[in-house]
Amino acid sequence: MSTATAGGAAAPGPVPPVAPPAKKRGGVLGTRPWVAACFLLPALVLLGALVVYPIGYSVYRSLFDASDGGFVGVDNYGEVFTDDRIRTALKNNVIWVVVAPSVATALGLIFAVLTERVRWGTAFKLVVFMPMAISMLAAGIIFRLVYEQEPDRGVANAVWVSVHDTFAGTSAFPGAHPRPDAGLAATAKGSYTTDAAVAAGTPVALPLVAVKPSDVSGAGQAVPARAVPGKVTGTVWRDVVRGGGGTDGKIDPSENALKGVTVEAVKDGRTVASAKTSADGTFTLPAAADGARLRLPGSDFAAPYNGIDWLGPSLVTPAIIGSYVWMWAGFAMVLIAAGLASVPRELMEAARVDGANEWQVFRRVTVPLLAPVLAVVMVTLMINVLKIFDLVYIIAPGNSLDNANVLALQLYQSSFGTDVNQGIGSAIAVLLLLLVAPVMLINIRRMRRERRR
Repeated sequence: MSTATAGGAAAPGPVPPVAPPAKKRGGVLGTRPWVAACFLLPALVLLGALVVYPIGYSVYRSLFDASDGGFVGVDNYGEVFTDDRIRTALKNNVIWVVVAPSVATALGLIFAVLTERVRWGTAFKLVVFMPMAISMLAAGIIFRLVYEQEPDRGVANAVWVSVHDTFAGTSAFPGAHPRPDAGLAATAKGSYTTDAAVAAGTPVALPLVAVKPSDVSGAGQAVPARAVPGKVTGTVWRDVVRGGGGTDGKIDPSENALKGVTVEAVKDGRTVASAKTSADGTFTLPAAADGARLRLPGSDFAAPYNGIDWLGPSLVTPAIIGSYVWMWAGFAMVLIAAGLASVPRELMEAARVDGANEWQVFRRVTVPLLAPVLAVVMVTLMINVLKIFDLVYIIAPGNSLDNANVLALQLYQSSFGTDVNQGIGSAIAVLLLLLVAPVMLINIRRMRRERRR
């Protein structure tokens, strides 16, 4: 600013003060780098101690023998791909990765879509999700009981046997057989045939033993068959007197009739007539049976159907995968249902207005919009099944454990089992890391793409 003087010249005014330069910020967060490092240091120390060091030591240990005294190079990795048990574990891991996540995700998608329109959908989702609250140990114990071979204890076989017996029927008296001196000889397929031909008008006695008392509970008294001209008659009964006594081959007063036993008349290897015994144990065959031999077919005495060997060598892996799906289908359903809630309803309604049916809406609209959520569920379950250990170790019995083996279980057995070789165990651990790494990288790339959006 200047002022005018008498001479007309302008005199300079006072100079305004200059503002000090702005103080430089220490970083992106406005703090010094060493302060950020102090906050990150505990996390970095834990990451190094719990992740980086174990990985590095596993790689190092995999290059040495069982005693950790001799360097063997990559020989342990060669053992991993040549040992039969480890190869079985690797094959089972492939089955797990392909089947378990796919089935669990598919069921979760179906449950999420179908329960969206029903009033009790929330209650159904709660029931389906409830197994997630159970530990792997508890689930393994539950399904070990579910897959028990005995139908009286195993739920799976109890249901399967009930369905089978409904359509196929059961034997009348399993385990029973004739007395050795009753004139009946064992023939093909568990049947028994009389030594001599029978004649019409002459009653035939067919005494059986080894009949369980429970099979004749409530059975009536056996009675001798009456002679009927032109027909073959006889009696089938339980030739046992409680407490002993009685006459072998003769019907005593306290002996039970055997109802429902099939009796066949056979001539020249061909069945010409058949009948079933009545409540008093008697049977009647037509005149065609005259001169034939009588046969009690094996179906009368066959052991009862005992169901499927769920934990046998051929079915143990699918059975364990079933228990895993039971646990994790609820997890998939909840995530997919959350994604489904954010799907714009206008797109579905527009598809319906354009003439699409419900299946087309589901396949061409719902599923493509849910693709990111389905990818998250699939990747999560794939990483999870690569580490599966508890269910296999608990559910598989000793005689099927090798058939159900997986890499995580083989890692434990090789490192701490009977034949301890931590070199091979470390090689399996490195192999598991290499198998998990691609899936993790895919997940990381997917999350970065989501952030860019």
